[in-house]
Amino acid sequence: MKPSRRNFVKTMMAVPFAASGLNLFASNSKSVNKKYGHKFKISLNVYSFNQPLRDGKIDLFDVLHFCAKYNFDAIDPTGYYFPAYPEVPPNDFMTKFKRDAFLLGLDISGTGVRNDFAHPDKKSRDADIKMIKEWIQAAAKMGIPNIRVFSGTNPHEGFSRDQVFDWMAEDLKTCCSFAKDYGVIVALQNHNDFIKTADDVDRIFNSVNSEWLGLNLDIGSYRQNDPYKEIERNTKYAVTWQIKENVWINGEETPTDFVKLFRIIKESGYRGYLPLETLGEGDPFKKVPVLLEKVKNALDIVESE
Repeated sequence: MKPSRRNFVKTMMAVPFAASGLNLFASNSKSVNKKYGHKFKISLNVYSFNQPLRDGKIDLFDVLHFCAKYNFDAIDPTGYYFPAYPEVPPNDFMTKFKRDAFLLGLDISGTGVRNDFAHPDKKSRDADIKMIKEWIQAAAKMGIPNIRVFSGTNPHEGFSRDQVFDWMAEDLKTCCSFAKDYGVIVALQNHNDFIKTADDVDRIFNSVNSEWLGLNLDIGSYRQNDPYKEIERNTKYAVTWQIKENVWINGEETPTDFVKLFRIIKESGYRGYLPLETLGEGDPFKKVPVLLEKVKNALDIVESE
């Protein structure tokens, strides 16, 4: 007799969670499960429209409609484009944004804030932690699965990098512990600031050791070593990305080899969003479609292999 779907579900539910291999994190607790192979969804990081947003020529709802027009899967709106930042936006704004995104067929793949955990003044870092906690709650309200944070840019005179790593790890642990209660992942971005290399990323992830810390893997911010090798080393932590037009090779900004990049990501088994971000001069209404087309063409090649 052919087993029914209901009996199959009952059988699966009876299998102990850990033994079934369905844990969200693999043997490395910071690494998402790669068992099912890769799956890519294309998002747009709203920083691509930074200048017209800053100039007040457009707003987040205009970018939503742009994403719908070009059939993005999702949008990634950084916190400082919402009204009232660094305060969280008014509730009616959040609910309208969430509703409009849903009706346009768009997920909200992430958001982010500005913080500086390299600052030696604990009061300053505590203020950033408070702000991050408030945005974690806002992210949960909007159904956003991760919040992007930074290591920091403070020169921390009088303190060693070892000391900064220590207090940074504690601050991130605090944020991750809070984020767990809201089901939001803290996505640390490697941004060529305090965190510059794959070794730096490894060190902070090993120190924090939380499954609620993930990496917002910024391909344009590995500038000391071969970026593709650095990316390959850190893919195990990636929960979201910043896919940019250029990477840095031997100190020079160089067009991204998207086929090479997506082969690396595919091989890692990454499942999730690939937010695109354009930088520099030029009209984003023209630049983003060009980047999107390059990405789609490269993905077609990689997916066909």
